[in-house]
Amino acid sequence: MNDVRIARKFDACLPRLNKPVRISSFHDAQVFVRRWAIRDKDGAIRALRRRMDRANSSETADSAIRDMKRELADRGLLPHAESPVCTEN
Repeated sequence: MNDVRIARKFDACLPRLNKPVRISSFHDAQVFVRRWAIRDKDGAIRALRRRMDRANSSETADSAIRDMKRELADRGLLPHAESPVCTEN
C-alpha cells in the first residue's frame, strides 16, 4: 500500500524549508508527514501521522491525503503554481 501512486501529484512545504517537496505516492506523503510532525509539535499533525500509519484501504489513504492537503493549506504550506517557492513560516 505504501508505494501506491496518488492521482494528482502535488508539492508541499515543510516549515523552515525553502524548497517544496514533491508528493507523488502515499509513501511520500507518509514520510513528509512524519518529518512535519518532528518539525512542528502540533497535535493535529501528530494525529494525521497516526491516521496515515493506520491506513489500510484506498479510501482511508485518500481521506488522509485530503486531510494532509487541508492542514497544509491552513498553514500556508502549499506553494502556488505561479510561485513554486515555499515561504518562510
